[in-house]
Amino acid sequence: MFFAMGILMYLLAVSLGSESGFDCVQQWSSSFFAKFIYWGILTALAYHLLGGLRHLVMDLGFWEEIQSGNSSAQITIALTLVLSVLAGVWLW
Repeated sequence: MFFAMGILMYLLAVSLGSESGFDCVQQWSSSFFAKFIYWGILTALAYHLLGGLRHLVMDLGFWEEIQSGNSSAQITIALTLVLSVLAGVWLW
């Protein structure tokens, strides 16, 4: 996630620098490679968000047993896959 923030901050700085910088970032963002990078960033963000919510629930005292912990981990991965597909549809 830290590497992704560097990419996004750089693109923001270039796009806010000038009109030609904005046009350059807009043109680059329409390429397959850029969309693939954005898709990867959104997928990592979805996993990070869902994993964080899972751990908050575990901090409340739920899903702490082995069976329920494994189930919640599998649900987290499944939801991440669903969100990843939705992000891909949204980008492309």
